Amino acid sequence: MTATDLTPRPGAAPVGRMLLAQTALETRMLLRNGEQLLLTVVIPTVLLVLFSAVDVVAVDGPGKRVDFLAPGLLALAVMSTAFTGQAIATGFERRYGVLKRLGATPLPRWALLTAKTGCVLVTELLQVLLLSGIALGLGWSPHGNPLAVLLLLVLGTAAFSGLGLLMAGTLRAEATLAGANLVFILLLLAGGVVVPLAKFPDAVRPVLELLPISALSDGLRSVLQLGHGMPWSDLGILGVWSVLGLAAAARFFRWE
Repeated sequence: MTATDLTPRPGAAPVGRMLLAQTALETRMLLRNGEQLLLTVVIPTVLLVLFSAVDVVAVDGPGKRVDFLAPGLLALAVMSTAFTGQAIATGFERRYGVLKRLGATPLPRWALLTAKTGCVLVTELLQVLLLSGIALGLGWSPHGNPLAVLLLLVLGTAAFSGLGLLMAGTLRAEATLAGANLVFILLLLAGGVVVPLAKFPDAVRPVLELLPISALSDGLRSVLQLGHGMPWSDLGILGVWSVLGLAAAARFFRWE
C-alpha cells in the first residue's frame, strides 16, 4: 500500500445511490411515525373490517359488502399516503428548514422529490398487501384486469402526490396540517369510498364524480367488483388531475 492509497477522495456519491438511500430513509421515517401509521394503515383497516361486518351504510352492486368496500378503501389508502401523509410531513420539513438544508446537499432537488414518491409507492404496496389480505379473509372476490388496477393506482398516486406537494409547498405547516386532514375527512365521506355516489343529490353528484378520489374508487370498483374492462373515463379524470397537480406543484413549490 502506498501513501496515495490513503488519499481522501471527496465527492458526491452517484445520484442513483443517493436516491436509493434517501428513499430508504424517507420510508423508515414514515414507518416509525405513529400518527402517519394511524392515518395510512390503521384507519383504512378499521373501516374495512367495521363496515364489512356492520350494516351501517347501504352498498351498491353484486356480491358481499366487502366487494364494494375493498376497492374504495384501497383508494382511501392511496389518498392517505400520497396526499394527506405526504402533505403534512413535507409541510413540517419545509417549516423546520429540512428541505432547505437537503436542497443544499449534493442530492438534487428533483431526486429528493423522487425519493418522496418512492417512499409513497413502497408504503402503498404495503397497504395494498395488508388491505387485500384482510379483505380476502372477509370473503372478498376480486375480478378484472390487473393492468387496469395498476394504471388506476399509479395515476391516483400521481394525482394525490401533486396535490399534496402543492399544499405543502405553498401553505404554512399548520394550515397544511388542518387542510390535509379536513380534505381527508371530506373526501372519505363524499368521494364514494364507503357511501355510494348514487346516494347523493343529483345536483352535486356530477361535481363529486370529477374528484380524484371518486374516479379512483369508482374505477377500482368497476374493475374489481364488476369485472369491467379498462375504465377510460376514470383514468382520464385521474390523468387530468395528475398533470394539473404535478405542474402546479413544480411551478409554485417553495423550499423555504
